[in-house]
Amino acid sequence: MSRAASLAEPAPALRLELAGITKHYPAVKANDDVSLKVAPGQIHAVLGENGAGKSTLMKVIFGAVRPDAGEIRWNGRPVAIRSPADARALGISMVYQHFSLFDTLSAAENVWLGLGRAGTLAEVGARIARVSASYGLEVDPLRPVHGLSVGERQRIEIVRALLTEPRLLILDEPTSVLTPQAVETLFVTLRRLASEGCSILYISHKLDEIRTLCERCTVLRGGRVAGEVDPRAETNAGLSRLMIGAEPPRLARRKAQPGELALRVRGLRLSQATPFGTALHDVAFDLRAGEIVGIAGVSGNGQQELMAALSGEDPRAAPGALTLFGRDVGHAGPAARRALGLHFVPEERLGRGAVPTLSLAANTLLTRTEPVGRGGWLRTRQVTALAERLIAGFNVKAGGPRSAAKSLSGGNLQKFIVGREIDAKPKLLVVSQPTWGVDVGAAAQIRGALLKLRDEGCALLVVSEELDELFEISDRLVVMARGRMSPSLAAAEATLETVGAWMSGLWPQAASA
Repeated sequence: MSRAASLAEPAPALRLELAGITKHYPAVKANDDVSLKVAPGQIHAVLGENGAGKSTLMKVIFGAVRPDAGEIRWNGRPVAIRSPADARALGISMVYQHFSLFDTLSAAENVWLGLGRAGTLAEVGARIARVSASYGLEVDPLRPVHGLSVGERQRIEIVRALLTEPRLLILDEPTSVLTPQAVETLFVTLRRLASEGCSILYISHKLDEIRTLCERCTVLRGGRVAGEVDPRAETNAGLSRLMIGAEPPRLARRKAQPGELALRVRGLRLSQATPFGTALHDVAFDLRAGEIVGIAGVSGNGQQELMAALSGEDPRAAPGALTLFGRDVGHAGPAARRALGLHFVPEERLGRGAVPTLSLAANTLLTRTEPVGRGGWLRTRQVTALAERLIAGFNVKAGGPRSAAKSLSGGNLQKFIVGREIDAKPKLLVVSQPTWGVDVGAAAQIRGALLKLRDEGCALLVVSEELDELFEISDRLVVMARGRMSPSLAAAEATLETVGAWMSGLWPQAASA
């Protein structure tokens, strides 16, 4: 049935109603007697700290998880949603926080498979081009996914969902890696969908977004409903108290005391590593001990390539282009750079930051070698103790060191990965998207830990598409656009207008520092 035809019928009082939804896992009760009501054309937020049960509840609605108890009503009728195919048949579509894309396929091929291979691949490619242009979500149908940034992958997921013409669209942290301009574009899209009768369930930790976009907000805490409010009538502090029981702590900032030169980048030029990658052109900057330099920019402008060059994943830098504590490391691999004190947090949590099927304890060994003895023998007690220390120190909600990485919520896995690298006491830490998908309390904790590390003399390079985050923790800012890097700017002197203009490559031609 077309949307126009469905809108001609009398609208049901409720598009979706959940009653008493309960879901147990071996180590936790993810949902405990949860009830939720969503009206047609309503943008309804689901808010909660990491591990509060939001993603599990959305998976129940989408048929990816079967509840242990409770009832789902769709347009007033009880339904059993046993699979995502059942959900899609009803008109429910979902964009996951962790993307479900095949790296070796193109954007169009991924969308085509997600649509059940309806129509030809060429037809799907044309539809992608039309929808992405209509909604301002730039997607190249022919680009392979493996060469895309996280932000670009997210656009594919959103466009794929829009192609199904959903009557209920579930978005799990949809703006985690979008620029402010892209967020505004997305909001225009969502309001347009709502005006056409599509209901939207919007999961986010960004309180300003929820207050701007959503009409209703259900707050989860510890798997239970803590309250339902009109977010437009609430303050950020009020929503925080509902979500975590308190307001997030204020960051204590001290003036930076830059020390020795930790990283020197001069004339870094790298050709495209993949056909659709971004070449780096004469990238140059310095980073000193005891300071945080933030890198802003729209995803896909060379940040991914720069991170690979700095971490050692791409060892093609010319002699003298990359100097770490006075040593040329352009051709050194990740292990050699870690030995010099450089640690790295990638933007992709699952797959690069952690192996999904391995335990948290085993995942510590990706970058931490202290528990490895002579001949490669593992001191298993030491491995377990390290994981336990990270879980406790960074307030990671998990069943224990033996829990698989994929069993954690996105925010809790992020805390574990960031904690693993901070706990290593690095001399230089490169972090990409440090608070992607984490709640306000956890974000404050991670930012506070980064500032503490800076005050202890570590040099930090932070790549983030959260401009507020960069303004909050950075001492200096640079911007990447089309593979080039802007001059540096003291964070205290930077404005959103200046950084926004520089994100288009419009900066004064001066020597960077």
